[in-house]
Amino acid sequence: MTVFLVIIVLALLAVTGWQISKIFELSKKPDGDTSQVANDNDNRWNGILMLAFVIFLYVITIYCFWEYGRFYLPEAAAEHGSEYDNLMFISLGLIMFVQIITQGLLHYFAYKYKGKKTQKALFYADNDKLEFIWTIIPVITLAGLIIYGLFTWSDIMNINEEEDPLVIEIYAYQFDWRARYSGEDNTLGKANVRFIEGVNQLGVDESDSYGDDDKIVTELHLPVNRPVLFKFRSQDVLHSAYFPFFRAQMNVVPGMITQFGFTPTITTEEMRESEYMVDKVKSVNEERKERNEDLIAAGEPTLDPYEFDYFLLCNKICGQAHYNMQMKIIVESEEDYEAWLAEQPTFASTMEGSNQDQAPAAPSEDMETEEPQESEAVAVVDNEKN
Repeated sequence: MTVFLVIIVLALLAVTGWQISKIFELSKKPDGDTSQVANDNDNRWNGILMLAFVIFLYVITIYCFWEYGRFYLPEAAAEHGSEYDNLMFISLGLIMFVQIITQGLLHYFAYKYKGKKTQKALFYADNDKLEFIWTIIPVITLAGLIIYGLFTWSDIMNINEEEDPLVIEIYAYQFDWRARYSGEDNTLGKANVRFIEGVNQLGVDESDSYGDDDKIVTELHLPVNRPVLFKFRSQDVLHSAYFPFFRAQMNVVPGMITQFGFTPTITTEEMRESEYMVDKVKSVNEERKERNEDLIAAGEPTLDPYEFDYFLLCNKICGQAHYNMQMKIIVESEEDYEAWLAEQPTFASTMEGSNQDQAPAAPSEDMETEEPQESEAVAVVDNEKN
């Protein structure tokens, strides 16, 4: 209803503006110029406005880079991050260079060659030399970017198996994440959504011995300076595993396994102590402090102080709670990682405990043993035949 009312108000404002323009036309002097064709004065003003607009555009662009450049992510926390950032900065630099030249010339020519009654426009039917220049330059530039990008992408995606990377499965479902560590054998057990039942939320195949030592957790811990190979699965819809500080992202597709790998290089504590993050945390907490004053006055719960953590996010709009689909990531030393991992239960122990909880109590001697029903006896006979 609100949207409908807003549309009506905007329509009425448009009609009002149109009527006011008609009033201004009627109020002109009888000897005024009422022609719809632009005259020299109109062309002059349009040329000046075009020049003024491009100057304003450049000023606001410089201001945005200066003022909001601080919102760019800090140094990448993964080994391949510098290559990724270099590729992006080169692409951005080329785009800005071309944009500044072409946009500037476009508006300058609109001012310099504005229409006059005393001059005629000169038309070129074609110019093969110019056509060649403005075709071959973009072709060479784009080919260079694409080739550079392919080499960079190949270096990122081709995981060196000889480095014995840590294998971790990232499992996505609406609206949360789970991580499954491959255990001491560094080999994940087979899994399928058809096996999901009870505590087996990831559908790990209980008949596959490789899955016995797998460990399923809700918080992702990574050892610093050790290669990690992620394998992604989705239970329901298309998700996207997004690691912004590690410059990594991979679609999580139902019915297939995708993978991506990187080597974390900056621990959580080191990132918290960086100059960028110290300033950011301080700025956020100052804003929260001001917000808390309003919340206290309104009698509402206050916001907790902010502390930086890495997070795994979903970068696909996967449903109503998509915004809250995240998992905490802790990058730590190898010793701390091993100590944390040792505390996590294995899949086999989890299933064993679940089976014990569900097992029926043994019959007491005082209780009479009931004869099996006819349907149960038939099932037993059939099993013996098989």
